[in-house]
Amino acid sequence: MFTGIVEQMGKVARLTRRAAGARLEVRAPTIVGELKIGDSVSVNGACVTVTEKNHESFACDLVVETVARTNLGILQTDEEVNLELPVRVSDRLGGHLVQGHVDAVGTVRSRRRVGTQEILEVTIPFELTRYLAPQGSVALDGVSLTVVAVDKERFRVALIPHTVESTTLGRKAQGAPVNVEVDVLSKYVERHMAVRATRPAFVPAPEEQPTGRTDGAAPKPVARPTSPARAAAAKKPAPKKPPKKPAPKKGSAKKPAPKKGSARKPAPRKTTSARKTPRSVPKKSARARKTPRRR
Repeated sequence: MFTGIVEQMGKVARLTRRAAGARLEVRAPTIVGELKIGDSVSVNGACVTVTEKNHESFACDLVVETVARTNLGILQTDEEVNLELPVRVSDRLGGHLVQGHVDAVGTVRSRRRVGTQEILEVTIPFELTRYLAPQGSVALDGVSLTVVAVDKERFRVALIPHTVESTTLGRKAQGAPVNVEVDVLSKYVERHMAVRATRPAFVPAPEEQPTGRTDGAAPKPVARPTSPARAAAAKKPAPKKPPKKPAPKKGSAKKPAPKKGSARKPAPRKTTSARKTPRSVPKKSARARKTPRRR
């Protein structure tokens, strides 16, 4: 764990590429005396392990992941790098919590002077900007800085004169690559909120039952305190329920089947009396009525 406060600027003595990574040798006479084989050290914000050392330099092995995620694999001989030893528990936390786990390699988009300070604008992948916030913290090449502004795929930081003189950021021109590590606390908050949103509702654990007794007797049930209203309701006699009607037996609703040989009498038919209609009498013609009968 580091704090982003650079202790010394070292120089690259040699970078040897290998099939599975690379080997980096750094000259750092100021801090090499405090290093031991197996110790961790931050080189441009990337945590590496010391594998060899002498009186003025140390060496470390870079795995494929470190070469791909950081700018250590493109360092040139005699190029300066930021160095920091791990923080002790008793030390002051001068910057912010820096793990030395680089998230991505950003690119310096612009650089301009504003009064005595310099504004550095860096572009990074879009998915990392959600971990940045104005007045928050970010590490560039292992240097703890305060975020001034955040946009979709870029952010700006301010460099004071001391940072420009004592770190490699003072020599980063437009288009230069820089190691970027966002604040790890924002990652934990995002992870916690995502898990909390999908977690089921809290279910209280059942109360523990009393353990068995050593004398062989059954344990007595534990009396739970009850409220006065519940106790008064328990003393009242329960209302009597009306007796239930006996359910009909199976088969009682069925009609008995007729015996064999007994003819079933047909139901009497209802007859309707025929309505008598009056007989129609033919009408006499008008000629027959007027002609008198002959005698």
